[in-house]
Amino acid sequence: MRTKLFVPGSRPEWFGKAMAGEADAVSIDLQDAVDESRKAEARAAAGEFLRSLPKARTKGIIVRVNALDTRHFEADVEAISGPGLDNLPKVESAEDVRRATAVTRDIPLLANIETPKGLRLAAEVAAAHPKVVGLQLGFGDLLEPLGIDRYNPAIVLQFQLALRLAAGEAGVFAYDSAYADVADLDGLRREAEGARKLGYLGKSAIHPRQVPVINAVFRPSEEEIAQALKVVKSAREAKGRGVGAWTFDGKMVDAPFVVRAENTLALAKRLGLL
Repeated sequence: MRTKLFVPGSRPEWFGKAMAGEADAVSIDLQDAVDESRKAEARAAAGEFLRSLPKARTKGIIVRVNALDTRHFEADVEAISGPGLDNLPKVESAEDVRRATAVTRDIPLLANIETPKGLRLAAEVAAAHPKVVGLQLGFGDLLEPLGIDRYNPAIVLQFQLALRLAAGEAGVFAYDSAYADVADLDGLRREAEGARKLGYLGKSAIHPRQVPVINAVFRPSEEEIAQALKVVKSAREAKGRGVGAWTFDGKMVDAPFVVRAENTLALAKRLGLL
């Protein structure tokens, strides 16, 4: 899931267009993108759309429900029960996860980390329940109220690294925040490249024009695929010799490097590059 494109729940006429686009997943936003007066309307439209989809589909579906402490949370979950992921906003603790999963039950959860407390306890959030499959950064809510420059690369890196390590501790994936400056595609590319170097799975898009940029960044290059194939081959040869660490192309290689190469090849296969 390199890209997931946010679609406002109040604009059901956009749902089908998003499904036909280039994003790997579509995220229907019932939270920030929907005015309080239209929550029920958006919820009903999202539920109707989800029920109309064929069971066999290649594009992922994510619904960003309203926060756990709102009166809309349980109604949102009931309306959308069934699609791939439930994007849970403003998660701050393991207890939040446990309360949420009592309602969401079998729906996999992508937990949004959007507050200082949530970031501090991100590893506990990720490990709180087996249904938490990933953590996602939310820079708007996390940084803007504190007056922190959201577009300063050095600042952004600190938060990206902190979340990635928390996700790694719990063994779940990390997903990068949306980039709100839709016109700045160069800035988007730079931030996405930074996230990829930190091992992020992908990045959210809030406009279709951002999708090709993100897809390109998180697509393994021919050189990366070729190198990964060589590393895996060398690992098989090393295993045959009973060697646990060896030198390949002038660099030391052992199990962690092989895991990375295998992950690169798995992604390449999913994208039809192998």
